[in-house]
Amino acid sequence: MDDSESQRIAPILEFDETREAVLEPTKLIKPRDVPQHAVVCFFQDVITHLTQQHEMRVVKHLRSEIGTHPVYEMSFEGQRLAVFHPGVGAPLAAAFLEEVIAIGCRNFIACGGAGVLDSQIAVGHVVVPTAAIRDEGTSYHYLPPTRAVEASPAAVAAIEATLAARNVEYVLGKTWTTDAIYRETPGKIRRRRAEGCLTVEMEAAAFFAVARYRDVAFGQMLYGGDDVAAEQWDARGWTTHDVREKLFWLAAEACLKL
Repeated sequence: MDDSESQRIAPILEFDETREAVLEPTKLIKPRDVPQHAVVCFFQDVITHLTQQHEMRVVKHLRSEIGTHPVYEMSFEGQRLAVFHPGVGAPLAAAFLEEVIAIGCRNFIACGGAGVLDSQIAVGHVVVPTAAIRDEGTSYHYLPPTRAVEASPAAVAAIEATLAARNVEYVLGKTWTTDAIYRETPGKIRRRRAEGCLTVEMEAAAFFAVARYRDVAFGQMLYGGDDVAAEQWDARGWTTHDVREKLFWLAAEACLKL
């Protein structure tokens, strides 16, 4: 693509294949003795509870202008496991994932909640994304423009094996990753449902893209939260601690299968 052509398209589509950026995580962050396996946990209430009930050692502080996000190490089923909160939104979550990869973690399972695009998905029901529709910006800096990016097959298999072993019902499908929670319009929701999306959230596409670019395993478990598919939005009281803690332990078990 020449310069004149690139100026006619949206900048987000100007993918640059150059492998080394001006800021490279591995040049800024030294590797250290950390677990190979990490749970990316969006539930701060669960992380707080873990620090109160289990022996947790801080191995790294991730930092941004909103404060620090500790990367913890804990023992689970006799193995070392890292746990960290990735922040909210694709740019911050991707940057934190980059930094945790740089210190040495290689296998990731995320657990979080999501809005549902199918009202039949009950609050707390587990959804396993196989791919994410790229309606955010971050993933386009890691992979050439495509409509979707897939989760790591090995990670999806580990999640399915864990859920089956624990007799947890779940559904597989695509998720819709968006940057704009206040622009989930009826038309877009219908379009995403038509292409197989079950949920909407803000980070999965970026996670999957970073993981593919850095050659690490990454899968995600979501639970059904608010309903954005009904005629009127329904919060459905979805921030239930018990559901969230259960999902964390399932994610931890699946992660150690990688």
